[in-house]
Amino acid sequence: MFKNVALFITVIFLYKNADAQTVVDTVVKKDTVIKQSPLKTMSYEQYNALLKGDDLYNMAAAAELNHYPLPGKVIKYKKQLNLGPVQISKISAINTGLHRKVLEMGPIIIRNEQVIDSLFKTRAFNDGSIIFYANRYGLYQGELRNAILQACFATEKLLSAGQIKQLEALENHK
Repeated sequence: MFKNVALFITVIFLYKNADAQTVVDTVVKKDTVIKQSPLKTMSYEQYNALLKGDDLYNMAAAAELNHYPLPGKVIKYKKQLNLGPVQISKISAINTGLHRKVLEMGPIIIRNEQVIDSLFKTRAFNDGSIIFYANRYGLYQGELRNAILQACFATEKLLSAGQIKQLEALENHK
């Protein structure tokens, strides 16, 4: 009998705590403004990142982990790295070109995703269209990653080994 009473009390306790948590979750959700993406197959964060040129997928990781820095990071620390005028000019040009390419690719990736969504929504797809648009998505992602990695490669060639070490030390202490 004691076991049944203990079990009953435990069930009531868990039920009340679960109900209280539901109330807390509801209040938090009401206070939090959750923005909806214009494209249902992407989160608001992904959609905005593509439009703003933010790198959500850390596409430069292979380069940066092997001492090939992003040009924007080098420009950020140009004084601490004691960059010369020629270095600043060339790295700024690389950064400008990369930024232009990243902003160009975002809407293209979004449009391709819209087509994929539309094909499925309207049931107007077949094996060929799925292959085409899925591969195209990969092509666009690859083109974006190529631009980022090429910029890192070109930037590294303009820096001394000491400047790269100093940049990495500055990045690790931010």
